[in-house]
Amino acid sequence: MSGPRKTALVTGSSDGIGRAIAQALARANFDVVVHYRTSKDKAQGTVAELEALGVRAVALQADLTKPEEAERLVLEAHRSFEGLGVLVNNVGNYVRKPLLETELSEWHDILDSNLNATFYTCRSSIPLMREAGYGRIVNIGFAGAENLLARPGIVPYAIAKTGILILSRSLAKTEAAHGISVNVVAPGVIENSVSKPLNEIPAGRLGTLEEVSEAVLYFVRSSEYITGQVLEVAGGFNL
Repeated sequence: MSGPRKTALVTGSSDGIGRAIAQALARANFDVVVHYRTSKDKAQGTVAELEALGVRAVALQADLTKPEEAERLVLEAHRSFEGLGVLVNNVGNYVRKPLLETELSEWHDILDSNLNATFYTCRSSIPLMREAGYGRIVNIGFAGAENLLARPGIVPYAIAKTGILILSRSLAKTEAAHGISVNVVAPGVIENSVSKPLNEIPAGRLGTLEEVSEAVLYFVRSSEYITGQVLEVAGGFNL
């Protein structure tokens, strides 16, 4: 691949899963835009790690719950490396508490940081990818979100991740003719997860950041003919 195909924007990539995905992309020879909202020092540390792998990297700040900042981030990412071939939507907050104890601010934050932020970046990236005739979008979901089950402890999060599935599949259908694929990687309980119900995981262990990253790379490396799909990295969790 050449040109914009070897450039990537990973949201929420100063730490955790996003950082691991950025590292995996760098090892695959992608130049990477590291996005952060408040963790500037961590983001710059990630940039240094990526540059040590021999690729270009830059840290860009944005609050993706605000559509104008999401648009600015995408355009700055596009300008940074003369194109944008890959978008990984990883950013998104999480809260676990009974529904009626969930504050209104928490409800809005979970939906905004997960679902709305994903829509905003996709909305800004796709016209650029259409112009290039190439794009790979990978959205981070949640294992089991396809199953419309009650999830009393994580209602706004479950709604947001289910919404990401519908958004991703809808975009996959409209963008396939433009050389753009849109897929979802759906982690279960990962080594850095807030809650770790090990007894609920048939595989008997936590997932690793590397396993999530490899799933993202699978979609990035695949042709646009593989689109609208969900790849769970969950060891049987929530089946």
